[in-house]
Amino acid sequence: MFAIEELDRYVENGLAALNFRIEPKELYQPIEYMISIGGKRLRPELCLLTYNLFSDKIEKPILYPALALEIFHGFTLIHDDIMDQAELRRGQQTVYRKWDNNIAILSGDVMSIKAYELLANCPGNVLPQVLALFSKTAAQVCEGQQYDMNFENIPYITMKDYISMISLKTAVLIACSAKMGALIAGADEKVAQALYDFGYDLGIAFQIQDDLFDTFGQGNVFGKKIGGDILNNKKTWLLVESFKVADNRQREELDAIMAMGEDQGEEKIARMQQMYNTLGIKESATKSIMEYYNSALEIINKIDFTPAQMEQLQRFADKLIKRIK
Repeated sequence: MFAIEELDRYVENGLAALNFRIEPKELYQPIEYMISIGGKRLRPELCLLTYNLFSDKIEKPILYPALALEIFHGFTLIHDDIMDQAELRRGQQTVYRKWDNNIAILSGDVMSIKAYELLANCPGNVLPQVLALFSKTAAQVCEGQQYDMNFENIPYITMKDYISMISLKTAVLIACSAKMGALIAGADEKVAQALYDFGYDLGIAFQIQDDLFDTFGQGNVFGKKIGGDILNNKKTWLLVESFKVADNRQREELDAIMAMGEDQGEEKIARMQQMYNTLGIKESATKSIMEYYNSALEIINKIDFTPAQMEQLQRFADKLIKRIK
């Protein structure tokens, strides 16, 4: 099996080989820019990794579908940044800020189309399954984004609501990546589904960790402005858990912080961070992350994987959870 670093190189070389230097340049330059500013590449990496559990032959029929996952993910980020009015993505200007809303929307649309074009390179015998999986996932990601926006206008949501939202917005695409690689490699449905469930639980852990980084991370490392979720009153794991454990006085303080205006941005972030510290939210979030991480490992432990296969999956899980951004 390939080392994870080798799979990363396959992904980076594959993305670099895609040609977006075509006309009209106003449409394609933002796509090239979005790819060039980097990213974790965890979705194509996971797709190649689960394929590599069963096959060492990394060629176009698996590489292009893996790249499709990254291109689709890029499309969602371009559109998400417009909706969130985000200024930075991976430490660089977001596409809509560098160009404008209309160009960003259209370039994102082309990325979603390109994803299907790349996906069509998978082996014909599994193409119907792969297309069905990817199409269902793509719709679910959009559903998750809509719930995320809906929740901005609702004072309180339950933890069940939050988990349901991030499952759609984040976890299903990571789960899809894991299952897609296995399907293309010819794994049976039981194994492919176990890998889907493994990716799903890791995806939830990943999003809770992202919530944590958005509030307590380092902006120059995380690549986004710290406190953006607080400013937008996003229903993150941290906020939902705070309302769950706070007493009446603390809930009033949380309400007061959320009611603060745009001109009070720095104070709003500082007060919310202090409230989270008072309630021990950082520690609670870390505990929840580890619970989902352990659940993911329990799922694959029930499958008759070889020690080498288990080690590869464990390494990916560790890389995902022990990241610093």
